[in-house]
Amino acid sequence: MVQSLLIAVRMAKLSRGPCVGGWERVRGLSSRHSALCAPQGTVEMRETGAAGAEDPSSPFSRSLIGTFFQDQPLLGNQLLEDALLQGYLRRHLPPEVLGEVCSDLERFSERLCSEIQALGRQCEETPPRLQHYDPWGRRVDRIITCPAWGRMKEISAEEGLVAAGYERTYGQWSRVYQVSKLYLYCPSAGLFSCPLAMTDGAAKIIESIGVSGLLEKPFRQLTSRDPKRFWTSGQWMTERKGGSDVASGTETVAKPQPDGTYRLYGFKWFTSATDSDMTLTLARVADKHGQTLQGSKGLSLFYVEVRDEQGNLNNIEVQRLKDKLGTRQVPTAELLLDGVRAQRISEEGRGVASIANMLTITRIHNVISAVGCMRRIINLGREYATKRFVFGKFLKEHPLHMQTMARMEVETRAAFLLLMELSRLLGREETGCASELELHMLRLLTPVAKLYTGKQAVAVISEGLECFGGQGYMEDTGLPVLLRDAQVLSIWEGTTNILSLDVLRSLAKSRGRVLEAFFTDIKRKLEAASVRPALTPAMKAVESSLHSLGQFAQVSSERGPDFMQLSARDFAYSLARIYMGTLLVDHAAWEGASQSDLCAALRWCEQDLCPVVTKEKTGCYSRDSSAMDTALVYEGSPAVRGRL
Repeated sequence: MVQSLLIAVRMAKLSRGPCVGGWERVRGLSSRHSALCAPQGTVEMRETGAAGAEDPSSPFSRSLIGTFFQDQPLLGNQLLEDALLQGYLRRHLPPEVLGEVCSDLERFSERLCSEIQALGRQCEETPPRLQHYDPWGRRVDRIITCPAWGRMKEISAEEGLVAAGYERTYGQWSRVYQVSKLYLYCPSAGLFSCPLAMTDGAAKIIESIGVSGLLEKPFRQLTSRDPKRFWTSGQWMTERKGGSDVASGTETVAKPQPDGTYRLYGFKWFTSATDSDMTLTLARVADKHGQTLQGSKGLSLFYVEVRDEQGNLNNIEVQRLKDKLGTRQVPTAELLLDGVRAQRISEEGRGVASIANMLTITRIHNVISAVGCMRRIINLGREYATKRFVFGKFLKEHPLHMQTMARMEVETRAAFLLLMELSRLLGREETGCASELELHMLRLLTPVAKLYTGKQAVAVISEGLECFGGQGYMEDTGLPVLLRDAQVLSIWEGTTNILSLDVLRSLAKSRGRVLEAFFTDIKRKLEAASVRPALTPAMKAVESSLHSLGQFAQVSSERGPDFMQLSARDFAYSLARIYMGTLLVDHAAWEGASQSDLCAALRWCEQDLCPVVTKEKTGCYSRDSSAMDTALVYEGSPAVRGRL
């Protein structure tokens, strides 16, 4: 009898104390931490019913579901938890800039926990929808987004997430500041980072063309800190025939009007951030006979305001919203352009050349998203490892688990330093400080960084989900969305193969000067790092790989374009790994570097830094190998039996 009473008392305490106490801890968190998914204060615990007390010796009687509840990972101040970001800023920013930037980033990181993270989750849970008709049958084509999406737009203006790159408050370091802020923001943004990328790209084009006349208004709106004035921009380039091949795939026609404007007619198959205020798009100008010039020379760039002053669509029909694997938070639509009013902002036939600056910006934003989400999954994973107790100890005490996370960490550190080097080079280019070598490096590293970090993000985030076991697969934890959204990073703004070929184009167009700059820059960085003997193994690995790459480049130039195209992907990977190794070595040689910086450099350089040479030795770029590739892929396919 006494024993039964003791059991009843103990079970009552366990069923109510730990459960309620656990949620009270979440409710009472300071702004330093926030729950990963649920907005604070929204969880209510049900009282155990009287029936649950009928058999207190049974721990799972009716509504009583047991005594253990796993603590969820909490989001802390992401600046204060990022030693590499802090170290990079201390190393590079001038003292008069460092204090202001770090203060703002720390404040912003608190806002991520207290406000932005919950808004981003709401954007994921309430995706946009399309209303074709109003209640009275009128065609309205309204893209309806959730209130959190609108609030994200206001916050983006308040925080200057685009404006910071154009105000140039910190001179050549303004882009480093902006990119650092976006890197912290992206994993919590509910994909509002996508319209910000488009907006930044549009502002860059306008700035490069000249902020005057009709372009003065959109530039001021795109770079405003006033939430009531701030505009976002879409990007309407892709058509059904095209994808990345806009030169042959663009069918949209621009008909000149007597007042100097144009009317656009066409079908845009994939429009990003379709709910934006304005957009830039490509079209072919028709002559007086209605004829257009095909190829890239026939394309011009146009500025379009999506709605008129009354809020009506500018002769645009929204056919449907895209049903995507990830990035569901972002309205992406198919559009029919039926006489859209537009202004040509490029020289006629110079549309493709005019969007080059935009591609630089949007590809860097792609890298920001990749690196930011890699860092986020690691930060959550390591926090979870301090509270998940399995097989007699916490996850952080299992050496194999720590080894896995350390490998993820090395990948992320290398990607971060590549991102920050890109932002540094961009800032110098925009303020007229960049040398010829730095301009070449910016041209080369932009596609290289985009293609490589896109692949890294998918691999690292996938591995990161495993750190949470089954909970990493559950949508209501807010974790799987990181992986679904990451998959777009290797596709959007050019797939891995497309960008690999773009790297080759940069070499050809510069007549090899881009590659010369690559070799020169690495040798300078390694020479400066030679003061730290502990880095010798990593430096030797980089030097050896660089030498092998140089020999490959010499040989490949004699073997023709087919050989180079076959090797393009591995060549781009080699550029990425060698340069990322160099950046890790360079950072680890800094006098303020930590032991972890040294460890990351050594571990990165243990891998094959030059896979293009390794693959070439196996003959995989030969004509015979290419023929075998096709035979291997199509064996058994009806396509080779004449049935398709």
